[in-house]
Amino acid sequence: MIIKPTTALRNEYTEISRIAKESGEPIYLTKNGEGDLVVMAISAFEKQKKLLELKAKILEAEEQRLNGLPTYTQAEVRQRFAAHMVEENV
Repeated sequence: MIIKPTTALRNEYTEISRIAKESGEPIYLTKNGEGDLVVMAISAFEKQKKLLELKAKILEAEEQRLNGLPTYTQAEVRQRFAAHMVEENV
C-alpha cells in the first residue's frame, strides 16, 4: 500500500504519476493524517472497472441460474453462435 500526504500531489506530481503507472496500484493520499483521496493510473482504473463489470455479469448469470432460467453447455453455445452467424451471413 502506497500512502502519501496530499501535499506530495502538488510537490511531487511527476513522481506520484510515475509510481502509479509503474506499480498499477492506487496511491492513498492523506490530509492531516486522515485518508482523503485515492490516485491511480487511468490504465489501472479501467482494468479495475472492467473486472468489476465482469464480476457483476457473472453474479447476474448465477442469480438467473439459481432462479431456474435455462443454462447451456459450451457445445450448445457454440452451435447457437454458429447458427446465428449463418443467419447474419457473417
